[in-house]
Amino acid sequence: MSSERPTAERPRRGVMFVISSPSGAGKTTLCRRLITEVPGVELSISATTRPARPGEANGVDYQFRSQEQFQDMIDRDEFLEWAKVFKNFYGTPRSEVEARLVSGVDVVFDVDWQGARALKTIRPGDVCSVFILPPSIAQLKQRLEGRPGSDPKTVQSRLDGAGQDILRWGEYDFAIINDNLDTAFAELRAILMMERIRRTRASMGIMVDQLLKDVGLATKTQSGSASS
Repeated sequence: MSSERPTAERPRRGVMFVISSPSGAGKTTLCRRLITEVPGVELSISATTRPARPGEANGVDYQFRSQEQFQDMIDRDEFLEWAKVFKNFYGTPRSEVEARLVSGVDVVFDVDWQGARALKTIRPGDVCSVFILPPSIAQLKQRLEGRPGSDPKTVQSRLDGAGQDILRWGEYDFAIINDNLDTAFAELRAILMMERIRRTRASMGIMVDQLLKDVGLATKTQSGSASS
């Protein structure tokens, strides 16, 4: 009869996987693919005051709120971070994020550079940040023009803001050029896997203590009398 203990799941705190890019560079597509194809990953659903785009659903793409509702959430300190972007407000609800991290779920944040900076300041030990770069401004413009409901004024406004977004790429832990969606996704997934391994290693102390105890080294090592 085997005396081996059943394999226990290695405990770890979830990763706050923060992803930013200029509007139209592909971060939302990459985020959606990540939560669809990688187990144990969920999307943080931001609250926003902007109108829903065609095909977007409340509670799935965003939590769509009025200006008054959003201000009430600010007043009740319900956001990890919030910011005003292109005349609309965006914010990350606090309670659901913390519950997921404690349970070991990785949470993806599709946020702009202001949100990324705020999250990294508030939770520096939890955040791994990635910036998605477009291969060229010409391709960025083409992608923006192809969005449902786009118009020349909106496209130009997004392009005008792209430079300010790109200026912040050096604040991130990693950067990916999205010139091929499959390649960019593979790189993004590899970064998350590496971060998971790093977090698991950081939480291995209890397991290592048990391993040392099982071979009779714990007391000797702690007392400094272990020999080779």
